Amino acid sequence: MLDIKRIKEQPDEIVELLARKGRDARDEIARILELDGARRALISATDELKARQNAVSKQIPAMKKAGQDVAPVFAEMNALKETIKENDAKIAAVEAEYRELMLALPNLPDPDLKPGGKENNEPLKYFGEPHRFDFEPKNHVDLCTSLGLIDYERGVKLGGNGFWLYKGMGARLEWALLNYFIDTHIKDGYTFILPPHMLEYQCGLTAGQFPKFADEVYKIANPTDEGRVHYMLPTAEAALASYFRDEMLRESDLPAKMFAYTPCFRREAGSYRADERGMVRGHQFNKVEMFQFTLPEKSDEAFEELVTKAEALVSGLGFHFRTVKLAAGDCSASMARTYDIEIQIPSMNGYKEVSSVSNARDYQARRGNIRFKREATGKPEFVHTLNGSGLATSRILPALVEQNQLADGSVKIPPVLQRYLGGIEVLKPEK
Repeated sequence: MLDIKRIKEQPDEIVELLARKGRDARDEIARILELDGARRALISATDELKARQNAVSKQIPAMKKAGQDVAPVFAEMNALKETIKENDAKIAAVEAEYRELMLALPNLPDPDLKPGGKENNEPLKYFGEPHRFDFEPKNHVDLCTSLGLIDYERGVKLGGNGFWLYKGMGARLEWALLNYFIDTHIKDGYTFILPPHMLEYQCGLTAGQFPKFADEVYKIANPTDEGRVHYMLPTAEAALASYFRDEMLRESDLPAKMFAYTPCFRREAGSYRADERGMVRGHQFNKVEMFQFTLPEKSDEAFEELVTKAEALVSGLGFHFRTVKLAAGDCSASMARTYDIEIQIPSMNGYKEVSSVSNARDYQARRGNIRFKREATGKPEFVHTLNGSGLATSRILPALVEQNQLADGSVKIPPVLQRYLGGIEVLKPEK
């Protein structure tokens, strides 16, 4: 949620920044300012009526004692009571519309981001060299099938399109990747979290995914509690963003660094084009997510730390990849800044995102009322929140088998994973 004070002081700048995200917010900002003014005027007028009501009510005992007629006073009291009731209803209606509009506004992009969408994304650096083969390389679907790692047909049989099934060494390799990520984060001092996989609506609201994207996640009704709905976790960010919701932290509590392993569930799994076959897009995938709550002045430093950590994880696997600075319009609605780590999957003739590192500034904290108290002033301020994939596996594993394949259809195991696989160095095709 944006700061209403800044909206009032710099409405034109707010409109211009949101335009960089492709959002024409002129009418929305104008209406928000109109509603804010109306709300304040109504509250002020109602407070005056309530003060008058209190003053009049205090006159009644003395008037009765003096034998004066109190009927006119009671008539005024009833009129005041009715007007206050009407005003309270008006205030509630204005505040409901005001909140709805405020929650719908995207986060402001950082000023240095290019306007527009994907076409203006900027690759910042490349790691390693693109893989070149002296034989005809296979795609990851054929490799995973011949190696007995993934059973695509039975995955579809069990869950439908957009699902796959790990088996044997495929399941062990998936688990090895997750353990590599987890061990690295623990070594770096992050707290390991295993959150619920079913979340309350407020979690999505705090993260900035709801209300706009509420229809893109799976909903589960509780048959024993009519009307209660849970939402299947689309990413651990939705859970971790609410970890300190409605809490007042101490300045010394920050930064709070944590990570979570979860499966992630998405209704919208994208298209099933030839270049997105196999595991590249799906309704369920595994991910380790990093998250930080920081002081506002440490926000940029925390962002660079998360980017460096994501790059180090991918680099440790020996991959060729790049880091890309997203244009304003390609950043998600709740983020002010995002860098994507994109990995080469040779059969796709390009790069696929395996990590997004983002800074929400105070946007999520305002939605979740997450504050800390400044030691120097004693005043509360909103924290900054940041998140980064560390990492998702559904594109890492395809890249791993494609980039490390040998002419005979075998696949080399990156050294950092071998200790999780009993020292196995090469996966060979099933006979």
